[in-house]
Order: sequence, then structure tokens, then C-alpha cells
Amino acid sequence: METEAFQLGKIKMYVSEDHRFGTDAFLLAYYAGVRSTSVVCDLCTGCGIIPLIFCKNAKPQLVYAMDIQEEAVALLQKTVNENGLQNIVQPILCDLRNIPQSVLAYESVDIVTANPPYMVSGSGFTKGSEAQAIARHEILCTVDDVCAAAAKLLKYGGFLKMCNRPDRLSDVICSMREHKIEPKNLTFVFNSINDRPWLFLISGKKGAAPGMVVEKPMILRNDDKSYTEEYSKIYE
Repeated sequence: METEAFQLGKIKMYVSEDHRFGTDAFLLAYYAGVRSTSVVCDLCTGCGIIPLIFCKNAKPQLVYAMDIQEEAVALLQKTVNENGLQNIVQPILCDLRNIPQSVLAYESVDIVTANPPYMVSGSGFTKGSEAQAIARHEILCTVDDVCAAAAKLLKYGGFLKMCNRPDRLSDVICSMREHKIEPKNLTFVFNSINDRPWLFLISGKKGAAPGMVVEKPMILRNDDKSYTEEYSKIYE
């Protein structure tokens, strides 16, 4: 596996052609609201960009970083070892559809984050490598699999923070409710004020009463294509 180093503040992280990250990872990490006391599990972690952003900013108590792809977990383990993050980040090679309690105890996590595959399996053209297809399409896990895993891992009152494309919003909300995670906050993300939203960020609380707030939209670019102040702060 050919790797490439990327500097995230003082953290030297490793990515590959198959396991990289995009803007959505930064937005979700910001949206997650992780604190220094938080125990977090990041599902579909890939190269581990979201847990590493947590380490750079919030420095949580502990982050479990789970993925089914061996190469992705190996990349993150290399990053963890080289940066001395063994006491904070625990990479886990595991199928989230079948998480043994010996690997991660149920109802032990404050926050679950997930940047899952966006596209339904069989929809659209599957391009790139097998690893890239797995990251983009629901080949090895679905939205419902993610919500079911989160429901097992979260403490009562814990939060699931997820991002996805707007066309999957009804799937996400229905699945969260089915697994007793009540959608509480929703934010749409726009590239510019004149565009349609390309992403949503949603927060659900395990065991909460019904009632969801749609927050003000997040706009990434001004009319002159420069980053908005809000996005600049997130990306920095």
C-alpha cells in the first residue's frame, strides 16, 4: 500500500489513494461537539481523519475508530503510533454489523460519529477501486446498519452525529427513529447561497422525546467564491 503523509496541525497522518478524506469529514468533526470528557466511536472511520481532528482540537478522553477495511485501519494505526496517540485513539478492525462486546462494550459511548457510504448499492456508476467503491456505496453497510450499531454502542442520552446527502435524509431519519435515536437537530450545508444543499448534518439522541430543530444553513463560500468566516474557522 503506497502511503502519503498529510500534516494536520502537529499531527502527521497517513492517507493512500484508496483511503483519503473530503470536506464532509471536517464539517462532521466540527458538528460533533466532542469535549475533553467524551468517549467517542467513529464508525466507517477510513484513514481516521475525524478522530484525528478530535485529537487536534477537543482532545477527548477516548476515541474508538472502527472500519471494516484492513488497509484503512493499518493507515490509522501507523498514524497513531508515530504521533503517540495510543492512549486516546484505538483503531478497531471490525464489521459494524457484528460488533462483539469483547471488542467494544455496548452502551459505553457518549457520542457516535458516522460519515457512511452515501450511495445505495447498485445505484449509479461504481468507479475506482474496490476499496473506493466500499467507501462510497452501501456494499458492506447501510444507513440502517450504522444506526443499529450506534444504538448498541450509545449510552442512554448519548448522541449519534451523522452526515449524508440530502436525498438520503428520509432514510436516515426513519432509521434513527426505528432504533430509538430521536433526530434532534438538522443543518443543511450549501456551497453558496445560490446552490442547493449538497450535504446535511444531523444529531440524534438515544431515548429522547420527539422534536427536531432545523438550524440555520451552513454556507461554505461567499459570492466571490472565498470561504465564509464560519467555514474558515472550521477548516483552520
